[in-house]
Amino acid sequence: MLKQLLLLSYLLFLCGCKQQKTESPPLESAVENVAISHANGFTIEKQASGITILKILAPWPNAEASFTYALIPKEKQAFISLDKNQYDAIISVPIDNIVVTSTTHIPALEALGALDKLVGFSDTKYVSSKAARKRIDAGQIKELGINESLNTEAVLALKPDLVVGFAVSGSNSAYETLQRSQIPVIYNGDWVEETPLGKAEWIKFFAPFFNKESEADVIFAEIEKSYLDAKKLAETADTTPTVLSGAMYKDVWYLPGGKSWAANFLKDANSNYLWKETPDSGSLSLSWENVLLEAKTAEYWIGPAQFKSYTEMESSSAHYAQFDAFKNEKVYTFANTVGETGGNLYYELAPQRPDIVLKDLIHILHPGLLPEHEPFFFKPLN
Repeated sequence: MLKQLLLLSYLLFLCGCKQQKTESPPLESAVENVAISHANGFTIEKQASGITILKILAPWPNAEASFTYALIPKEKQAFISLDKNQYDAIISVPIDNIVVTSTTHIPALEALGALDKLVGFSDTKYVSSKAARKRIDAGQIKELGINESLNTEAVLALKPDLVVGFAVSGSNSAYETLQRSQIPVIYNGDWVEETPLGKAEWIKFFAPFFNKESEADVIFAEIEKSYLDAKKLAETADTTPTVLSGAMYKDVWYLPGGKSWAANFLKDANSNYLWKETPDSGSLSLSWENVLLEAKTAEYWIGPAQFKSYTEMESSSAHYAQFDAFKNEKVYTFANTVGETGGNLYYELAPQRPDIVLKDLIHILHPGLLPEHEPFFFKPLN
């Protein structure tokens, strides 16, 4: 009898241990949020199960919609089942090939060592990256039309694992066609970010698709340090020069709003951008008389739109010659930094390398602080 009681007690103990184990929280409930320090448009969550949840919070300006994507490691795909209704797309990673639609996407792929995965691009003539142009010329990156009217037949023929798109609103018939054909379309909102480092941090958006998260962290950390060091150096300047920006198009002067990406560069370069107090994150539309009244005596003119020379500017409008910055030849442009097919390198690479942009501006506005810096984007007008 004693032996039977001891055996019964032992069995109850084992059952109790088993019951206690099953009540423990499941491993997949654990979530690790990837550190996003400057970007406001996306988040990344890592689940213990191996699933990565990518959320796009700001796909376009003033967007009310957000998008949630699930990335499942290929080796775990057979063991994980997700409710498709909870996600805008479910993607197996790492992906083997990709289509992107903005030149700002290319530097991130190149920096991550994933440019060989790029099989198609919309409007390849605007691509300036030398490595990407080599692949375009070799036929390894196909021309797919333009983003607003993407050649869906050409995209379908490539059978990409993923299309990274961008939109100014939620309506794009080409994207809808691709999604109906079981090709995931992921929205990238890097262009909506207002701060230089916020745009650059979108390299972390691309990383999970290629299992390159650690590489992206290292790359961004180096860019962030370089940018913040330059900003700190600019704060030591003895002067805060006044700055004018933009130019006219059909009698309307367009220039950066005070909360915009471009205005934040001028702020971090320790300059007095004359429209810094405006609340706009996009562009301002003013009359030339208004601009002249405010900025006739501005010391510098940074970014006169598409103009490349003083002659070109004056031929376009005699009003430009009334500004002191024009008279004193203190006008600096990014329009002269182009790729071999004429694409503007500033629009392509500057979002990924804001530290270079900031150093250019410091070199211009505070010549004594970075005398050895070789301007890359912003150079004197011809």
